[in-house]
Amino acid sequence: MILIIDICSEVLHYYEFVRPIEEILRKDGFSFQTLHYSQINKNILDKATRVIICGTSLKDNEFLNNIDKFLWLKKFKKPVFGICAGMQIIGSIFNQKIDRNQEIGFFYEKFTKNFFSLNKETEVYHLHNNYIKFNRKQFDIYNKGKIIQAIRKKRTNIYACLFHPEVRNQKVISKFAKETK
Repeated sequence: MILIIDICSEVLHYYEFVRPIEEILRKDGFSFQTLHYSQINKNILDKATRVIICGTSLKDNEFLNNIDKFLWLKKFKKPVFGICAGMQIIGSIFNQKIDRNQEIGFFYEKFTKNFFSLNKETEVYHLHNNYIKFNRKQFDIYNKGKIIQAIRKKRTNIYACLFHPEVRNQKVISKFAKETK
């Protein structure tokens, strides 16, 4: 069972940032459970085979005030995939620096390594105010550019992207669900 973590503080934002991920997984035949991050506990994490931490709207940064709710990431051994704000959570938990840079719209990003089927210049959808300055000693970086778009925490199954694959590049979510062990 894939655990989908909703970090939205506004209930209606679920339809934009969480439901599309549910629809991708449902279409691919995966079982999943969706919970708000405030509902996550050890028992739920133990039952999950992998975790997806969804993004949220531009003005919703409430999750940063509750970053302690994600400390489980430091010891979690199963695959995790953070999307946009989920990437910011992962960076924060592993002591990486958040910086500001608003990007909205479709952009071409050059992937230098295969990131769940993205491995060349690819159009992706950005919707963020913040990004993380990841330390290359701790994280594998999958794209070339000023702002890091895709990472993996070294020696773990923790992945994240700043762009929104649920909008464009849905195969990224499918590949994560199928290929990570």
